[in-house]
Amino acid sequence: MNLIKLQIVELMDKHHHMTSVAELLGIKQPTVTFHMKSLEEEMGVRLFESRSGKTFLTEAGQALLHYSVKINALTQEARRVVKEYDSLYRGTLHIGASYVPATYLLPPILNTFSQEFPGIRMMLSVKPSPIIREMLIRHQIDLGVISSEPFVGPVLQAETLCKDDLVLICSPQHALAQRDALKPEHMAQVPFALHGNESSTRRLTNQWLEQHDIRLRSTVEMDSLEAIKQLVLLGGHISFMSRMAVKWEEQHGLIKVLPIPGEQAPRHIYTVHNKDRHPSVQVDRFKEVLQDLSHSFSLFSS
Repeated sequence: MNLIKLQIVELMDKHHHMTSVAELLGIKQPTVTFHMKSLEEEMGVRLFESRSGKTFLTEAGQALLHYSVKINALTQEARRVVKEYDSLYRGTLHIGASYVPATYLLPPILNTFSQEFPGIRMMLSVKPSPIIREMLIRHQIDLGVISSEPFVGPVLQAETLCKDDLVLICSPQHALAQRDALKPEHMAQVPFALHGNESSTRRLTNQWLEQHDIRLRSTVEMDSLEAIKQLVLLGGHISFMSRMAVKWEEQHGLIKVLPIPGEQAPRHIYTVHNKDRHPSVQVDRFKEVLQDLSHSFSLFSS
C-alpha cells in the first residue's frame, strides 16, 4: 500500500469525482482508477461504489478512511518537521485555542512571537476546548491552548499554564451584588445567561447546578461570551464566567465579580500537544514565550 492510495481515499470522500481527485493530486484520471482498483485488490474488499455519477466510499471504505486521514496527516507532519527542523525563521505554526485564552491571553504573545520571528506564518483557530482536543488528536494543529477542567487521555499531554477560575458576575446594581453571603439556592431565583453547550464553562455550570440540585427558572443561552457580558451589564441577568474574561470590566466597576457559592471543579488554562507528534522548534520556542510572558501578566493574579 502506498501513500497516494490513501490520499485518494480521503479526497474521494470529500469530492466524489475522479476528475477532481486527479486534478488535486496532479495525476491523470486513469491513474486514479488504477490505484482504486489496486487498493481494492490489495485489501480484498470493495471500497468504492458509484451512485448517480458520483463515487462514494463503501462501509469498508469508510473504515479505511479513518486511518487514511491519520496517516496522511502524519505524512504531512513528517515532511514539515524534516523541512523546518533547523529553522526558527520560516515555516508555519498553527495554534488552536478556546475562546478565553484566544481573546485575553494570546494576542500579546502572538505579537511578541511574530516580531521575534517574522518569517514564521502564524495561524490561530478559535474553537471550544473539546474541538481543539479533537483537532490535536487528528494532527490538524501544532499546539492547543485551552481553558478546561483537569483531564487525562492516552494521546494528549497537558501542561498547566495558569488558573482560570469561574466566578459569578452580575451588574453592580443587581440584588445579588448587595447580599453579604450568597447561597446556591439564590441562583434559581434570577434570570441566568448560559454559555453554549460545547463550552467548558457550560459543562462546569451544568455540573455545579446538578451538584447543588438547582433548577434555573429563567435562562438565555448564548454562544458569544461578549454577548453574555453585554446582557449582564443591562442588569437583569447573572452568569458564570472566567475571571480573566471580566478583569477589565471588574477594574472599571462595570461588573460585580463574586465567588460562586458552594464547591466547584477547578479550571486552568493548559497548553496541550499530541504525544505522538514530534514538536517542532517553532512549537518549543512559542511555548517558552508563552510561559515567560504569562508570568508577567496581572491577568493571572488570583
